[in-house]
Amino acid sequence: MAERTAFSEEPIRLFRSDFLEFFSHIKPQVVALLWTPVALFFIGSALLTGGADRWLIVPVGVFAGWFVWTFVEYIMHRFVFHYHPKTERLKRIFFTMHGVHHAQPMCKTRLVMPPALSVPVAIIFFALFRLLFVNGLHSEAWFNPVFGGFVGGYLIYDLLHYSIHHSSVRSGIFFAIRKHHLRHHGPCSFMRFGVTFSLWDHVFGTMPKAPCSDLLRAREDANAEV
Repeated sequence: MAERTAFSEEPIRLFRSDFLEFFSHIKPQVVALLWTPVALFFIGSALLTGGADRWLIVPVGVFAGWFVWTFVEYIMHRFVFHYHPKTERLKRIFFTMHGVHHAQPMCKTRLVMPPALSVPVAIIFFALFRLLFVNGLHSEAWFNPVFGGFVGGYLIYDLLHYSIHHSSVRSGIFFAIRKHHLRHHGPCSFMRFGVTFSLWDHVFGTMPKAPCSDLLRAREDANAEV
């Protein structure tokens, strides 16, 4: 992201329409109120309707759903949110989607995903999980806990992301997660895409092995050769 960071407390306006602008702002409490019942519903349904093996299937399924979410989070952040479009229209769309967060990372009402985006994404993955576990593997017992864990993973991601930008914790695992993400907001925003889990940065080579200044210099040299 090449957007210049803005330190004004006044949020960057994205839409001329007051109606659309209103829905571009979302508080973390809304995310918690919307998605906590969804996650609990699917996990609770797995516990209430499962067989004798539910005490194994549910925790394993929830963990698997969370783990899948961390991968989806990484892929979306790296390849969708940080996509570099060519046309001005697409640049505007992607700035609205994620660039505004890099331009104004401390804006409290633009740190979590608005339902206009999160609900369609949830519906898509609901259908994909349903297709895989129910229609493909004929293992309906796994569908509820995995999807519940996936939604729970998203919920953790959004609330953690908000906390990362507005917390002063300076020790422990949360500090390590916070430090990892805040460095993503520095000059080397093309690295460190994992927010809740840095594993995928190690797997896919986006965990820096050199100082940011060296990475920027190498990037500039590579662009000069093109």
